[in-house]
Amino acid sequence: MAELKTKATDASVDQFLAGVKDPQRRADCLTIVQLMQQVTKAPPKMWGSSIVGFGDYTYRYETGRELEWFLVGFSPRKEALTLYLMPGSPKFAEALEDLGKYKTGKGCLYLKRLEDVNQRALKALVQESVKRAKEVARERKAAQT
Repeated sequence: MAELKTKATDASVDQFLAGVKDPQRRADCLTIVQLMQQVTKAPPKMWGSSIVGFGDYTYRYETGRELEWFLVGFSPRKEALTLYLMPGSPKFAEALEDLGKYKTGKGCLYLKRLEDVNQRALKALVQESVKRAKEVARERKAAQT
């Protein structure tokens, strides 16, 4: 099985974010850093060359394969601010209803601008995502023992 390329690094989050050319996207990133740090109680850390992650956990697949990953994270992509979240709880779905303008992908939430979304709903999404990621990790660990 191929090794995961996206891993935690010692690269500077501040330096990475300072390199975001669009001033509004950079400001949105700084707001997301504050929000995710507040929810996770973990400092931001670079994962690969373009993802800022918060916290970490070991995810165990049913096959027994383990993956080191962050609880929540984001990346300032060209087209949208990409948030890496773990959906799955009813409260997550409820918060999405109140969020505002967004698109989703598998485990990703795409936002053009933070001003387009309800900040309380966004915080609720991040909180539910962290809670769900920890639950899944515990469930997988318990199933392995």
